[in-house]
Amino acid sequence: MTELELLVNGRRYREAVEPRLLLSDFLRHTLGLTGTHVGCEHGVCGACTVRLDGAAVRSCLVLAIQADGCELQTVEGLAEAGVLSPLQQAFHEEHALQCGFCTPGILMAALDFAERYESPTRRQVEELLGGHLCRCTGYRPIVDAILRVSRGRDA
Repeated sequence: MTELELLVNGRRYREAVEPRLLLSDFLRHTLGLTGTHVGCEHGVCGACTVRLDGAAVRSCLVLAIQADGCELQTVEGLAEAGVLSPLQQAFHEEHALQCGFCTPGILMAALDFAERYESPTRRQVEELLGGHLCRCTGYRPIVDAILRVSRGRDA
């Protein structure tokens, strides 16, 4: 076992973990943050995307111990005091989710994207979503939601 200390959604955690434990499993099984979904376990589907020190990463491709000393944000950290973030609100208003399995990973990647691109094109948003699998929405409402918050608003 190896000691690990990190900040997750503003809360400090110190845990003993197996060196081979994936970050996605650490979040779900050790910390109980089940908003991070695990789909393919190969980094292809994007469902497990979280933000590690401000950058979107696939948590199924990162060992928990690699996050030692880092700051992590999961989908549970988006809403504040029960109030949806502007990005979550846009997803709601644009009907950008159906079953919801892909939504947490897309939200985390979109948050990272919105902070890097002040006024993205539809094509840029579509390229972002090329790394996320969704079987329900057809992507159009997701693109519309991301464009809504990326154009002159905070994500």
